[in-house]
Amino acid sequence: MSRRKKGRAGRVLLALLLLVLVAAAAVLGGSVYVVWSARAEILSQEEAPPANLDCILVLGCGVHADGTPTPMLRSRMTRAVELYQAGWADKLLLSGDNSRADYNEVATMKTLALEGGVPEEDIVLDHAGFSTYDSLYRARDVFLAERIVIITQEYHLSRALYLADALGLEAWGVAAAPRNDAGQIMRDAREILARDKAILWAILQPEPKFLGDPIPLA
Repeated sequence: MSRRKKGRAGRVLLALLLLVLVAAAAVLGGSVYVVWSARAEILSQEEAPPANLDCILVLGCGVHADGTPTPMLRSRMTRAVELYQAGWADKLLLSGDNSRADYNEVATMKTLALEGGVPEEDIVLDHAGFSTYDSLYRARDVFLAERIVIITQEYHLSRALYLADALGLEAWGVAAAPRNDAGQIMRDAREILARDKAILWAILQPEPKFLGDPIPLA
């Protein structure tokens, strides 16, 4: 290869490297911004709750084929029941995926709430919470919530709070009890990209997959 061709190839490689570095900086910068923006709204269960909360919103996650909860979902529901029993809010809004007849996150969540002593009349089910964004949009437009506390794992909480703020909700978050679940490194890595997607969704604010008529919590 001639000296001229080698120089051209080197410049191309350098340009590609710079593009990769810029893209990586943008991805990481977006993630850091989402985390930073939500830091003041993350509370511990020992703190005094914000006044006049409309509900405790629990974001669903996986259930096993037999309907039993995954450890992550059980941890979320345990924290939500603790806050309900401590008087944070009068309603639990359980939002999860029930897109198939044989898969029903919210039924499992309701069972855990009842087992925790929450009266059935204080449990509200959202069967179309197919994503964090959908759950928050529907909490606002279907269930007419304005002031909420969100329950999910710590790594997920910043994104949920960022989206809630973008949708005009007054929201705080309390993390479920920490766990040493397998695969957490991969979840943390995926969450970086999910936070970047959240920035786009906050700008565009598309309607969720399903909306429907209002069903007030009260």
